[in-house]
Amino acid sequence: MAERLASFACHAAQSLGRVIPEPNEAHRSCFARDRDRIIHASAFRRLKQKTQVFVAHEGDHFRTRLTHSLEVAQVARAIARSLKLDEDLTEALALAHDLGHTPFGHAGERELDKLMKPYGGFDHNAQTLRIVTKLERKYAAYDGLNLTWETLEGLVKHNGPLIDAEGHAIGHYRKTGLPAAIIEYTEAHDLRLATFASAEAQVAALSDDIAYNAHDIDDGLRAKLFDVIDLGDVPLAGQALGQVLKAYPKLETPRVIHETVRRVISAMVMDVLEQTARNIKSMKPHGPEDVRLLGRPLVSFSAQMAENNRVLQGFLSSHMYRHPRVLEIMARAQRVIGNLFEAYMNDEKLLPAEWREDHPRTDTPHYARQVCDFLAGMTDSFALEQHRRLFDLDPLFR
Repeated sequence: MAERLASFACHAAQSLGRVIPEPNEAHRSCFARDRDRIIHASAFRRLKQKTQVFVAHEGDHFRTRLTHSLEVAQVARAIARSLKLDEDLTEALALAHDLGHTPFGHAGERELDKLMKPYGGFDHNAQTLRIVTKLERKYAAYDGLNLTWETLEGLVKHNGPLIDAEGHAIGHYRKTGLPAAIIEYTEAHDLRLATFASAEAQVAALSDDIAYNAHDIDDGLRAKLFDVIDLGDVPLAGQALGQVLKAYPKLETPRVIHETVRRVISAMVMDVLEQTARNIKSMKPHGPEDVRLLGRPLVSFSAQMAENNRVLQGFLSSHMYRHPRVLEIMARAQRVIGNLFEAYMNDEKLLPAEWREDHPRTDTPHYARQVCDFLAGMTDSFALEQHRRLFDLDPLFR
């Protein structure tokens, strides 16, 4: 396998290893073991009942965090294979990237972040790190999954460096500062927050964008939040739609949607491969360390595709994420999170025993984080069930 990888790929034999050393296996690389541990994690299974934009009652065919993660992994493997990167590491990162998300998609995350402001806030990337290093508790020798350094690095830095050379937070964390969970972990296990992550992590991040945009077009059309004709003037999507209608003028709408979406995915994947090939030729990375120190991503969209992607995301934001129907459902979902948080904060006996044994109720910041961990790990259906149990009403479907 190593002989077939590019020189700048992460090679499992050269991994920086795990916090708690473990013997190697002859039939699986360390990155393959990371992927398998993620798949067998309880947090991964819960993704099947966590939504991104819609809640469960909107229909069985809309994506969940689990189906999205599988689609990201499929796109990421295809790109990694073409670029001769380590597919196991790429897949592990793709499958794990959403582990830290709350129930009810971004609405749930916004509400939990607001509620946790006095106690350090909430960030789904930091929550993913907490899950894989602490909250998964099934192995005898350690808490978490004891993943390799390269997988942890990729989970934390897949969107780029988190701090500058002076240690100041940048990018997404410029205004809020780094989440405490990331600071605390990296003080004990340095993930080199000022550098870029591996090419494999960069592939996983772009694959997330590709899969997210494509399936939101699909879900938005099927939910009738917008019509196929609305895509006509949207770069990339409009071009794909035009190709389908020209080739199949009498095609029924469900097939038009599928053919359009698959063309969007193909166009974005091809652009990543072509632009990254140009980047490799100009940047000339000789090893994975070169990728981390390049100062900009090695794996990227072209400038035109990045702009097309930005415009497409803007269309989805206005026509889907801010659609009155979606906003109404999400407002109700936020009330579920808010009500549950207040109830658990006011009465620790409402929490399961295993979620209140670490810190006493009098230690408010630590207790609030316990409550946050419990809430963030809930599925949509479990959150609704707990709300009905505690309040004897159903705010979501009334």
